[in-house]
Amino acid sequence: MERLAIHSFSTATSTRFSLSSRTSLHLRSRPFSKSSQPSIFPSSSFPTIRSPLKPLLFSPLSNQPKPLLSPIRATSQNDNTPPPETTTPPQGAKLLPFFISISIGLIVRFLVPKPVEVTPQAWQLLAVFLSTIAGLVLSPLPVGAWAFLGLTTSIVTRTLPFTTAFSAFTNEVIWLIVISFFFARGFVKTGLGDRIATYFVKWLGKSTLGLSYGLTLSEALIAPAMPSTTARAGGVFLPIIKSLSLSAGSLPGDPSSRKLGSYLIQSQFQSAGNSSALFLTAAAQNLLCLKLAEELGIIISSPWVSWFKAASLPALVSLLATPLILYKLYPPETKDTPEAPAMAAKKLEHMGPVTRNEWIMVGTMLLAVTLWVCGETLGIPSVVAAMIGLSILLLLGVLDWDDCLSEKSAWDTLAWFAVLVGMAGQLTNLGIVSWMSGCVAKILQSLSLSWPAAFGVLQASYFFIHYLFASQTGHVGALYSAFLAMHLAAGVPGVLAALALAYNTNLFGALTHYSSGQAAVYYGAGFVDLPDVFKMGFVMALINAIVWGVVGTFWWKFLGLY
Repeated sequence: MERLAIHSFSTATSTRFSLSSRTSLHLRSRPFSKSSQPSIFPSSSFPTIRSPLKPLLFSPLSNQPKPLLSPIRATSQNDNTPPPETTTPPQGAKLLPFFISISIGLIVRFLVPKPVEVTPQAWQLLAVFLSTIAGLVLSPLPVGAWAFLGLTTSIVTRTLPFTTAFSAFTNEVIWLIVISFFFARGFVKTGLGDRIATYFVKWLGKSTLGLSYGLTLSEALIAPAMPSTTARAGGVFLPIIKSLSLSAGSLPGDPSSRKLGSYLIQSQFQSAGNSSALFLTAAAQNLLCLKLAEELGIIISSPWVSWFKAASLPALVSLLATPLILYKLYPPETKDTPEAPAMAAKKLEHMGPVTRNEWIMVGTMLLAVTLWVCGETLGIPSVVAAMIGLSILLLLGVLDWDDCLSEKSAWDTLAWFAVLVGMAGQLTNLGIVSWMSGCVAKILQSLSLSWPAAFGVLQASYFFIHYLFASQTGHVGALYSAFLAMHLAAGVPGVLAALALAYNTNLFGALTHYSSGQAAVYYGAGFVDLPDVFKMGFVMALINAIVWGVVGTFWWKFLGLY
């Protein structure tokens, strides 16, 4: 009895403020208040700061007295109860996904006849690439580990020499993506993103619809300088939405979630894709898309400005329409939130004045965005602008090197992204992509499709194939080059095809609960049921297709893209 009582008490006290591992994202979040007073928002909504090398640094009520009982089990010498059995998690690759992934490559390599136009080296690399892509979908191993196995196979089989296989690890775009993860960590660590979002809640939060617009517009504002949709979701907006929902009596995993939380989650989730599509630097996959387009000969001058001009009108229309449409299709039970502005004001008061690190973060990101916009005129590549910004943050102590080392997502992305980009580039160089696009072009010609019709068919196919993918960047690495080549073979103007595919890459991130990093974050909060995720994901996909198709058609014609 003594052992049971002590264990029960320690469990209750030690797990009260834990955060679901699905929403931690390996990101640090700074407390909303530097004072010793507890926050006005429910403490359960805040992540805790942990370091990979240090114990717990902060918890929402860290200044409260510690429990008298230490969280240990008391046992007596006469207690012969056997220790609880622990099940060892399976080690190594999952056998069925492993065999399926390997089999796909072997079937292509040894059973499918090689076309006359394709060299043996190219056909063997295609087999390795398809096996790698299958593994990314079926996940016999973590993404980075499976990509490394694919890279090793390409070298062991002498399909690619070592230097060629590793050539993409020096790719400028991939390093720009890695550095973007560090920028996102700076926003979360300093609390700047949270402060900006809270101001919008204060200004627009008197009604549930206004609250949604405040959160949506604040994400669009910080998106170009915080190039990770997942980091924005987990580090900034989810904690705010949870706080507001809990204060309104809207609880996750409960029928009361429909009061407020489920609507705010759905609205922010569906709007995030348009925020990411609005700016070139708002998401990592945008940069990769333009790099892959460049390898196929599609060069976009002044990429940051050209991207924004083409996306501005359809993206802004979708951003303004999404909260209202969801308000009608997926209405919250609570229509008015008069207490939200007062709560936001109180929260800002507890946060205190803008800190030195926040001002440095503002100045650094303004410098980086300016260099991204004017970099071509100044002769400064985008990755160099990002390196300058990161150097400033490190030099002035906003970030330290441990922050960069502990950003596992950045280094994992570097590993598997470089493998996919390298293989895709070699498939292009060896003629596989041109052969595939030629085959598709013949099929489209046999159907007598005009290029606008082919454009619609290919864009829709690229979009809905994402039901098979659990990563936007993985989808880009696997299919973007092939689909762009098909567009070109069908006579679609190159810049239009490249940009439209890139915009779609952001929009399909809200299809399912596994379609992107931010999808896992928002679904993991527990406010939205799985059937609603699929239902609203499909409905909003159709609405986005109509908005971007109709508005984009006239806008892109006006801009001279076709």
